[in-house]
Amino acid sequence: MTHTRYQTVLLFGAPGAGKGTQGKILGQVPGFYHLSCGEVFRTIDTGSELGRTFLHYSSRGLLVPDDVTVRMWQHNMHARTVLSDYKPRADVLVLDGIPRNVNQAKLLEKHINVLQIIHLVCPDKEEMIKRLRRRALKENRVDDAKEEVIRKRWEVYEKETFPVLKYYPAHLIREVEATGSPARVLQHILESVVPIQEKHFTNPITGERVIGATNGAPDPKPIQVGRRKTSAPAPGRGAKPARARAGSA
Repeated sequence: MTHTRYQTVLLFGAPGAGKGTQGKILGQVPGFYHLSCGEVFRTIDTGSELGRTFLHYSSRGLLVPDDVTVRMWQHNMHARTVLSDYKPRADVLVLDGIPRNVNQAKLLEKHINVLQIIHLVCPDKEEMIKRLRRRALKENRVDDAKEEVIRKRWEVYEKETFPVLKYYPAHLIREVEATGSPARVLQHILESVVPIQEKHFTNPITGERVIGATNGAPDPKPIQVGRRKTSAPAPGRGAKPARARAGSA
C-alpha cells in the first residue's frame, strides 16, 4: 500500500458543534470529500483481521487503541481511492472525528497534509448542552439525552481532543461561530476553505486552474472568521479531545 499524503481540512469542535452536519454538506460541494471517523467504524469488515481486532475492543465496550483506529482509517481511505470514490488529485479531504487526541495526530502525519483546521466555536457551553439534549430527545435517544452523559462527553473532549489544536501550527486554525444557523455557519466555513481548494487544486467542474487563486500567497482572511487563542479553553468553549470510541461518530 502506497503512502499518499492526502490534502486535508480538519473539522474540530466540541460535542454538538455541528462537525458532522457541516462535513456532510461540505462533502456535497464539488472538490471536497467528507469522511467521519464514525463512518470508518460502521463500515469496517468484521471478517478481516483488522475487523476482528476492532471487535475485540468494541464488543467489550473498550476504547479502540489509537494505532488500530488509524490503521482502520488508512485501510478505509485506500479502498475509497482504489474505487475512485475519493480522488486525491482532485478533492480536498474533509475529516471530522479524527484525530481525537495528540497521539492520533502524530500517527496521521505520514498520511495527511493538513492545509487548514476549522474550529467550530461554542461560546456558551450550557446552551450547547441544552442543544445536545433537545437533539437526542428528538431522535429518541433517551440515554444520550441525560445531562450527566452529555457533560461527560464534554469533559472527555476538553481533556483529550482540545489539546490537538495546540499540536498544529496556529496559522492553520480558523475559528467559526457554531451557534448560528447551519447556512450561516456553512457560509463562514466556505469563506475559509474555498481559497484553500482553489490554491491546491483545479476547478472540479472544468479541470482548469482557478483564475485569481492565491498560488502560494497567504490565504485571504475569511470574513468574520477570526483566529483566537487556543492555548486554554475559555469558559464554555469546550476544548479538548476524546479517544475514538467504538461506534462513536
